[in-house]
Amino acid sequence: MNITPIFAADNQAILPHDFNEVIWGSIAFIVVVGLIWWKGGPAIKKAWNGRIEGIENELASAEQAVVDADVELAEVRHRMANADAEAELILSEARATAVSLKQQLGERAAIEAAEVTARAAADVEAAKAQAMSDLQHEVSGLTLGAAEAIVRANLDDNAQQRLVESYISEVASSS
Repeated sequence: MNITPIFAADNQAILPHDFNEVIWGSIAFIVVVGLIWWKGGPAIKKAWNGRIEGIENELASAEQAVVDADVELAEVRHRMANADAEAELILSEARATAVSLKQQLGERAAIEAAEVTARAAADVEAAKAQAMSDLQHEVSGLTLGAAEAIVRANLDDNAQQRLVESYISEVASSS
């Protein structure tokens, strides 16, 4: 009995084409799928496993990044906790430095003031000595001029010389 004509006559709506074509097409499909399964299966499996391994590696990397971030966060929090103590230490050192610097500047100013006072006193003494010398010279010149005028009329040269020297000695001893 031939199945093909019965199948073909009654199933025109289900299989509109030739039944032999359906059989050979199915066999070709199965052969192509078998070849793909045989040759392409390992490559597809390798790609699939590689993708799974890549995702696992990315997850492990992400977990490590989370652990690293937690460690860094703990370190930053520790540094922030120590920042107040460090700031207080820096401020106390700055205050100590400021007090020391203020003391040094005060000492230096006192020394400079003493030096300026000593120089001023020395300048005053030098000016006083110079003024006394100038005054003595001026007074002796005026006295000599006045005495000359008086003595010329009354004294000779020897008496005049003794009088001038005695006056100069008297002025020098009184200053």
